[in-house]
Amino acid sequence: MIRLLTPALLAVSVLHAAEPYELKLETITKGYDGTMCWVHPRAGAIPGSPPQVVLTIQKLLLTGSDVFYALNHVSTSDLGKTWTPPVEHTNTLGRRAEPDGVIVAACDFTPKWHAKSGKLLGIGHNVRYSGDKVIHERPRETCFSVYDPQKSTWTPWATLPMPSDPKFENAGAGCVQRVDLENGDILLPIYFKAKGDKYYRVTVLRCSFDGSTLRFIEQGNDLALESGRGVYEPSLIRCAGKFYLTLRNDTAGYVCVSEDGLHFSEPKRWDWSGGGDLGNYNTQQHWVAHKDHLYLVYTRKGANNDHVFRHRAPLFMAEVDKAGLTVKRETERILVPERGARLGNFGVCEVSENETWVTVAEWMQKNGPDIVIKPDNKYGADNSVYAARILWKDGR
Repeated sequence: MIRLLTPALLAVSVLHAAEPYELKLETITKGYDGTMCWVHPRAGAIPGSPPQVVLTIQKLLLTGSDVFYALNHVSTSDLGKTWTPPVEHTNTLGRRAEPDGVIVAACDFTPKWHAKSGKLLGIGHNVRYSGDKVIHERPRETCFSVYDPQKSTWTPWATLPMPSDPKFENAGAGCVQRVDLENGDILLPIYFKAKGDKYYRVTVLRCSFDGSTLRFIEQGNDLALESGRGVYEPSLIRCAGKFYLTLRNDTAGYVCVSEDGLHFSEPKRWDWSGGGDLGNYNTQQHWVAHKDHLYLVYTRKGANNDHVFRHRAPLFMAEVDKAGLTVKRETERILVPERGARLGNFGVCEVSENETWVTVAEWMQKNGPDIVIKPDNKYGADNSVYAARILWKDGR
């Protein structure tokens, strides 16, 4: 069995006098049976003193590719000193049967506090299987669910109705960061393609949320790149009056900027400020923003990590030059170290104005033909689920 243990098993505090934050790396859970592992730990914070942090997570079948099961959640009301046991939501956030033996599951889920409605709203998308294999040509929808902190339950996941345009045949908001506007509207990045299309494209939707239902209002421009599988797994942030969008591509990460959060510039490859490719490829990146400072969290090549699947560990963070849309190499720090397992699927949670968490799990698959990382592997990975707590210093 995979075990969730409390209190945290690992706490590492790193403080650099010249840097604007202190980093505390804590382990929420560890333990691994070689059959399944926890993936996609992403957290949302319900305001309070202290806030309640609710982290969703689900199990992955290691012998398959992206074979996910029901979402669970754990929570803490003391900033990670203790965590509740996992609660599995089979009835509301579990798999569902469709005709012809098709199974549909919610996945790539991210909870975030929606201030206008006073609700913790989780958004992801769904995936369809036949015989525990992902159906290659399939419809996909954005899905959402609302958390009830009194009952510690989630509403049954529902799908976001989209315009009847063929391009949205396969469209979802998996692994994204959204921006909630002051009037309650949500800027939600998605990626999509029509049936038979080769390339994914990205757009940002403006949606309404009334505390129970997510509704489409309008979309921004389509962002495209005819390379690999196109652009996908977008994440959005607002910082210093502008909106920034980061995009996954098979060969590099890309970035765009916008004045209104809907209409973005053409994708630009992520480079170092001094020149040269950042080295991120074929995996997601996410944002951290604090006051007028913007940071990118990412994985990359060139970190003595050739043994890691797609170089998806360690997990780095560095400040972004907003004017040049580049990454400042001198500010790069490791948030979560590499132990042979990938760390590319992660989330960012603004716990309070003084604290931001990056949550990630050691994903226990490697390059084939035997894709399963053994419990007794030489690097020490054991499906640990981490919270990298970024504690902002006064005056930053």
